[in-house]
Amino acid sequence: MKNSYQVKVNNTFDFEIDKKAALHLDSLKVSDAEFHVLQNNNSYKAEITEANFNQKKYTVKVNNNTYKVNIFNELDTLIKEMGFEIGAAKKVNEIKAPMPGLILAISVKVGQEVQEFDPLIILEAMKMENTLTSPRAGIIKSISVTNGETVNKNQLLIEFE
Repeated sequence: MKNSYQVKVNNTFDFEIDKKAALHLDSLKVSDAEFHVLQNNNSYKAEITEANFNQKKYTVKVNNNTYKVNIFNELDTLIKEMGFEIGAAKKVNEIKAPMPGLILAISVKVGQEVQEFDPLIILEAMKMENTLTSPRAGIIKSISVTNGETVNKNQLLIEFE
């Protein structure tokens, strides 16, 4: 394994940062999210305004300029090259009935944009109302059922574009 990190700033600029250089950065922690940094005789005020440690994504404000920063180690780069990105967007393109039941309500229309967890359909099964929500953000391509229709398990209900 190399002793460096690949860093992408604002999805535009790529940098390679040596671990040794990162450890020897001349910085002073001012608070939990604020730092005072000296680099090449220049002083910088840095603040981490957003952090997602698991996805290694950060928003950093440096002297009132905001930057989106993604950090990748060698393992992350290898996983990406193999096509197995961790945390990749969900690729669910259709909603099927999880059980037989009756369609009570359809909350969306064809062409409508939905966000993850938005309610799509209410399915009554075994005398219980089950709200089926969107597994991802997307646009509704087609709706294969109507209100009052009885559906079978695994029957196609909704497709995404």
